[in-house]
Amino acid sequence: MPLFIVVLGIILLLVLITGFKLNTFVSLIIVSFGVALALGMPLDKIVSSIEGGLGGTLGHIALIFGLGAMLGKLIADAGGAHRIAMTLIDKFGEKRIQWAVVVASFIVGIALFFEVGLVLLIPIVFTIAKQLKVPIVYLGIPMAAALLVTHGFLPPHPGPTAIAGEYGADIGMVLLYGIIVAIPAVIIAGPVYTKLAKKIVPGAFDKTGNIDSLGEQKVFKLEETPGFGISVLTAMFPVILMSIATIINMVQTSTGMENNTFFSLVNLIGNASTSMLISLIIAIFTMGISRKIPLKEIMNSCAVSISHIGMMLLIIGGGGAFKQVLIDGGVGDYVAELFTGSNMSPILLAWIVAAILRVSLGSATVAALSTAGLVIPLLGQYDVNLALVVLATGAGSSICSHVNDAGFWMIKEYFGLSMKETFGTWTVLSTIVSVVGLGSILLLSLVV
Repeated sequence: MPLFIVVLGIILLLVLITGFKLNTFVSLIIVSFGVALALGMPLDKIVSSIEGGLGGTLGHIALIFGLGAMLGKLIADAGGAHRIAMTLIDKFGEKRIQWAVVVASFIVGIALFFEVGLVLLIPIVFTIAKQLKVPIVYLGIPMAAALLVTHGFLPPHPGPTAIAGEYGADIGMVLLYGIIVAIPAVIIAGPVYTKLAKKIVPGAFDKTGNIDSLGEQKVFKLEETPGFGISVLTAMFPVILMSIATIINMVQTSTGMENNTFFSLVNLIGNASTSMLISLIIAIFTMGISRKIPLKEIMNSCAVSISHIGMMLLIIGGGGAFKQVLIDGGVGDYVAELFTGSNMSPILLAWIVAAILRVSLGSATVAALSTAGLVIPLLGQYDVNLALVVLATGAGSSICSHVNDAGFWMIKEYFGLSMKETFGTWTVLSTIVSVVGLGSILLLSLVV
């Protein structure tokens, strides 16, 4: 019965969002109330459960998400992302242009959220494709694969960051393992799949695309942008700090060294929120002050970045509210009972649940957070690496992007594809990322 109520809740959510075009956040709150009532939660506990889920989720992610948005905006506005892309494309050369796009998109994708990275990189890809006289999709598939992989697997992106908080996983371990999982996923879904896609949907490689809807693009003169080294360092700095802290912690654990002031300081600096704050301060200097940009203009970029993510934060909070209702309403415990004595790995279960919710709901972040409400009570029964469960949830929530996902329509319109061609490129690509990601996670679980 609890699972039946959840299914009805998901169907209602789908109807409200896609049928009535209701705002996703509002739809999530309505469904949270409805599911809470249907599950028989005490009336005086419903509001506190929803508020607790929303506040608990945003309390963990808002700082990281907000600082990350500011960091990405500063790098983009200063031309740092443009410098990274153009330098790598020049260094790799025409024959290895796809790999240049993959590496550039991966680096930029760590600093910028999926939609922002897509809008920023597409004009560059269009320009290079015309210069080299290659199909837009030939470069577009590797670019989209790299952006999707960073979005699904790597903090400080909203999905992996929020789920790490819900599962209580170490975000540094999520980052390290995420990079390991990301590499084969982006290679297979990007340059490798491009060759197959040309046979499956050859028509897609004849399209010229259309980016008029992006409006007038900011034009950078390469000599006026920050240097390549400082641009990469600024974009990667939070990753570097969190990775160093995680490695030091692993060494401390393996050697049995006692905690002291040094390790406490390392943990403080390596904390995701601290790393993002330090990285932002560095970006204010490298992308702004050192280039004689007035502080007022730099702060304006930061303010604009926050205004763009306001609704996304509310949607994430709404997903957290729905998750909490599933836990407090006993659905998670019910699922845990169903799998008591089962040999199914929580990693596989998290992937399956997230994949079903992703196909149903469209939003990867909402699917991931809803999965947490069903999986969290199960985790206490198994000795499982929580960072891998986070990544499995992210992999499941990346699968089969189709008509109920905004990313599907962005790819379709920008590249000028038909519905069939979008399914044959973007939908298959997202599914490859998900499946290859799961395979890598399962292999990793054998050794960590």
